[in-house]
Amino acid sequence: LFRGGLAERLCRLQNRERSAISFWRHQCISDAKTHSDKSGVLIVKILEMFEECTIQVAICQQLEQSPATLSSEDAVISAEEPILKVLFARETAAHLKSRPQDVIHIYPPWQKLLLKNEDVPVIMNTYFSQKVLLSEHSESREKTNGLTKMLIRKNIISLAQTFRLDDLNDESCQESSGNQVACAPQIHNNRDLKEHPLAWSAVNDSLLEMVESQGAVGWREVQVRVVIQRAYCLPAKEGYRSHIQGNKPLCPMSNRGMFRRLCLLVQDAYGMFSEVQLQSLSSADNIEQYCRRWEGKFSCLAGMKILQRTTRGRALGLFSLIDSLWPPVVPVKVPGQSQDSEMMTANLPPPSFCYILTVQSGEIHVEVDEEEQNSNLYQPPAVHGLKEILQIDGCNERCSFWARVLYLRLQPKHSVPINQREIWLFVTDSTLQNVVHTTPKVVGVLVAASCVLSKEITEALSVASQLIFFRDALWGNGRIICVERTVLLLQKPLLYSAAGADLSELTGPVRLDELDSTTQTNSVCTLRGIIVGVNESTAFSWPTCDRCGNGKLELCPQDRGLLYCNQCSEFVISPVLKMQLEVFLSCPSRPQSTVKVKVWHKMSFGLFVLINMLLSLQSYEMQSVLGKEVGLLNCYVHSVTSHPNCVGLEEIVLL
Repeated sequence: LFRGGLAERLCRLQNRERSAISFWRHQCISDAKTHSDKSGVLIVKILEMFEECTIQVAICQQLEQSPATLSSEDAVISAEEPILKVLFARETAAHLKSRPQDVIHIYPPWQKLLLKNEDVPVIMNTYFSQKVLLSEHSESREKTNGLTKMLIRKNIISLAQTFRLDDLNDESCQESSGNQVACAPQIHNNRDLKEHPLAWSAVNDSLLEMVESQGAVGWREVQVRVVIQRAYCLPAKEGYRSHIQGNKPLCPMSNRGMFRRLCLLVQDAYGMFSEVQLQSLSSADNIEQYCRRWEGKFSCLAGMKILQRTTRGRALGLFSLIDSLWPPVVPVKVPGQSQDSEMMTANLPPPSFCYILTVQSGEIHVEVDEEEQNSNLYQPPAVHGLKEILQIDGCNERCSFWARVLYLRLQPKHSVPINQREIWLFVTDSTLQNVVHTTPKVVGVLVAASCVLSKEITEALSVASQLIFFRDALWGNGRIICVERTVLLLQKPLLYSAAGADLSELTGPVRLDELDSTTQTNSVCTLRGIIVGVNESTAFSWPTCDRCGNGKLELCPQDRGLLYCNQCSEFVISPVLKMQLEVFLSCPSRPQSTVKVKVWHKMSFGLFVLINMLLSLQSYEMQSVLGKEVGLLNCYVHSVTSHPNCVGLEEIVLL
């Protein structure tokens, strides 16, 4: 705030006002008595209450006195006593917790406003108000009422209606008998709405108007109608607990060691976005069902509170997803303009901020009409081929594609727990397999630790090669990255538009790029060459279980020297001998480089033959492998250096 400016002076004034009100309330509690005999005190009895523009309006009858011997129900009211309309601010109303028939003392400096063409005076500046309990009967009634929720009529009046920008004949602007708000029942579907016609007020269509009118604390009594653009999961900390399921701990994800939370990216009729964080999901829940059932549908949100107001600079990942949905595909409403005027989509500035919403009191207030057709505002992901994505010039662009996963590799970061490491998925599609020497035939996709993978995906990839749909991945700096809000699915039908891309299935064997001068680190390739040397210092062998592949077998002398597998809990009769060799190759495709390949071999032996070999074998007969020609090996490229000119590879097995 500028020093001495209007905003700073207003802020100081508001702080002094809040301090004065708090001090006055504390003084009233300390005195433990009412000050009805003080001059200037206005005594009223509430007859009716409703809420309008966040202000609680009480229709009251003025009392000349409040006898100490009578309760508020027994106070006799003369028909000649004037009727007043008393305005209470949100904070004051929350403090008083007033109901009809309550007696309120309003202390100075209250003010009376006389309006033209209105017979009922309006009482304002009611910050110094006190509800009076005049007997033990009233105190017991107060305790009883405190356990029940008050039904308050709420009049929703938009600014467009105030300035007569809307069609006043619109049915949505007319107040109905059902326009009341109950704080107690929680509505989850259309059937409940029919059973509780008084449960919710009229539905709004502006997220920003709801936030501005309801405040940061959130809203329980109103709904806002939005379109669900995306459904995804975000990781939650391990200490996160679900409030949805009776404060029971969540099931940690088996693949990433994290809890996950269902989130929705929604958009209102004005084009504004908001991220709604809903309930937690267990490892058995599949995000695919929410994507299929909810995306593109209209939803009514209620019971929300603001978790955070974030901006483009603080949430690049969120806004990269929002930018992929901008501009809207259909005209949106423009604030401050008539709804009958032509609505624009061109030249609209992209959103610069977004509200992160969450549910209040751990109760879900998302009503989705799954039977309704998709909204025209919905923008499904545009599916492209990998070749087209690799030619995108922009940075931090969201992209969606189908690809077959050929090989996966966990990043070897020993300081990071194994369930939180990054994963590399090497993928291909028909657009890469059908080209010649212009683009790589296989590309690497980095799955960041923040990307939530479903149990279905991890189990499928652990068995065989899979056709995966990558939705809203991030492309930039020559890499495809799966980050927060990226979803990996195993959907078989093509649910999204292909934008003219060639998405035909792969036919025939998959081809990898052959090692050459353009091969880069962290890629996969094939090579052929002649063995010219072996690194004897790194050559070794070890037995593994022929059932599970466990390489940590135990020798049991008490059981005739048998090998025992702890994972299978059985003796290993026919172990598989695995051997590792580092060999140097002469490759015609890269003649000027030293090519070092870590090669794996495995051979099956009988138990006694294996034990005798392990006891007698001290080194390999290197001359038996020198000069041998190596066929097409599938390899992972560890390193490529120019000084010295060397390439380090490791033999791999594709899925």
